[in-house]
Amino acid sequence: MEILSNWTSKFPTFLLTAIPGLESVHAWMSIPFCCLYAIALSGNSMILFVIITQQSLHEPMYYFLSMLSATDLGLTVSTMSTTLGILWFDAREISLDSCIIQMFFLHGFTCLESGVLVAMAFDRYVAICDPLRYSAILTNSRIIQLGILMILRTVVLIVPLLLLLKPLYFCRMNVLSHSYCYHPDVIKLACSDIRTNSICGLIDLILTTGIDASCIVLSYILVIHAVLSIASPEERHKVFSTCVSHIGAVAVFYIPMVSLSLVHRYGRSAPKVVHSMMANVYLLLPPALNPIIYSIKTKQIRKAILNLLLTK
Repeated sequence: MEILSNWTSKFPTFLLTAIPGLESVHAWMSIPFCCLYAIALSGNSMILFVIITQQSLHEPMYYFLSMLSATDLGLTVSTMSTTLGILWFDAREISLDSCIIQMFFLHGFTCLESGVLVAMAFDRYVAICDPLRYSAILTNSRIIQLGILMILRTVVLIVPLLLLLKPLYFCRMNVLSHSYCYHPDVIKLACSDIRTNSICGLIDLILTTGIDASCIVLSYILVIHAVLSIASPEERHKVFSTCVSHIGAVAVFYIPMVSLSLVHRYGRSAPKVVHSMMANVYLLLPPALNPIIYSIKTKQIRKAILNLLLTK
């Protein structure tokens, strides 16, 4: 009984994992991680700055892009401390309360980013399918309302999910698969009944990723239908090219996220290094690639950034 009491706790300490099997080269592995974090932080900060300071970019499309950059910054900062702490100082321990706080920001910013991508898809749909009413539909007040709605949805879905972790008991070696706390990774270590947690997590996944991805697909079906009705191939190419950046952002966000969810739910026999690499791709790739995608494919953003850099 004494041994059981030592192993069973409602206030456990978890051990985070960077990359299994490569503990001896953590210092070297920190170099690519630092590069990706630097790209994500500087790139998204640059886009936010030029949108705020350039009057010509005060349009709905760029307001949504600024929201995307803000969520990418939040997503980056929410995991940077624990990841670099492990790689630099082997600081693996984290309490349940700290884990819950990190999960709130991690899953919260993920939910926000999914909502922003839907808003951006709606923006492209209105711009292409109903251009004459674009300014009337996407007013500043409506954009603010969409932002508030996304934040409320995030809080309503994420807070109950995390509060359900508090009653759980943990009675194993609480070694997590990632360098940050991820809800499916945490609950699988509990020795309590986690059916409620799993159902709540699945409902949240459906109400965010499921609905958001369906809305994005529907919007592009309507956009493609509208584009194909344009007689001139040059005009088709010009109109559809305005969607390329958003399609890229959707791909680099949803593909790693869905892959990681599938690995956690159905790939328990997969090597630990697979879980770790998928987790790092899921969180580091979108914030690092989105500024590059929009800087390359969006002429106005590219021009604003070049003007800013050349005037220094």
